Amino acid sequence: MMVLCDTNIFIHAFNGNTVTIDELNKIGLSNIILSAVTVMELYQGMGNKAELDQMKKRINFYDKLQIDKATSIMASGFIEDYRLSHGLLIPDAIIGATAIRRL
Repeated sequence: MMVLCDTNIFIHAFNGNTVTIDELNKIGLSNIILSAVTVMELYQGMGNKAELDQMKKRINFYDKLQIDKATSIMASGFIEDYRLSHGLLIPDAIIGATAIRRL
């Protein structure tokens, strides 16, 4: 079974959080997949080219799920349904729709 992890999980792991790293290891690194949005969010957090290059190396191992039309439509519906009531943000809507549609 593949597990799609949100961006904050990778930030915690890459910052050395041992609890998060242990949980990822229990899942099995080959069973973890990233959303294209997670890749973008991780890249966005880099402060310079060296950090970006290091991040590319860290996530190169993982499979990535791209955004397709049906995922975009579902994410738009999530924003319509949950933005006002729950404060849902666009990246989280896309990641959630990706998980539902592709896993």
